[in-house]
Amino acid sequence: MSEILNTLSFLNKIVHQPELSSRITALRQRGPVVFTNGVFDVLHKGHVTYLAQAREQGASLVLGLNSDKSAARLGKGPDRPLNKEDDRAVVLAALESISLVTFFDQDTPLELIQLIKPDVLVKGGDYDMDKLKEAQFVRSYGGVAKSLTFVNGYSTTQLVNKIRSNLN
Repeated sequence: MSEILNTLSFLNKIVHQPELSSRITALRQRGPVVFTNGVFDVLHKGHVTYLAQAREQGASLVLGLNSDKSAARLGKGPDRPLNKEDDRAVVLAALESISLVTFFDQDTPLELIQLIKPDVLVKGGDYDMDKLKEAQFVRSYGGVAKSLTFVNGYSTTQLVNKIRSNLN
């Protein structure tokens, strides 16, 4: 299996922080860089729709992926995330809408956003952009911070709970 993965070009979209600056510089040459973040534990229609809409906000989309440690601190359950960070990164990198996937260990992506300085910050519709430090930072240098409407009825937590209830 690892031989197959070594031949897939989309894996080049997974970037660790030491090489991130040079890759962001290359993306900027194409146009506005959009940033979003999340756990994306079990990918579903709501995620894919959101990511496609986020990409439409600029020329490229950089996704900050919560590391396993960061995701575990979000309080979604003792066994979450279900999928390990490297596996989640591979699935996300395969999506057409994603230009780069990188990781962050902190509780929020603020440090990563400070490093990237995206032109556009996109979050899900459940966030109050005026209260987010990340949004304040992006707006401080003239960037745009906006929330996108969720696709109703799609939630990883709901999906996991449904699977668990069917097992009992």
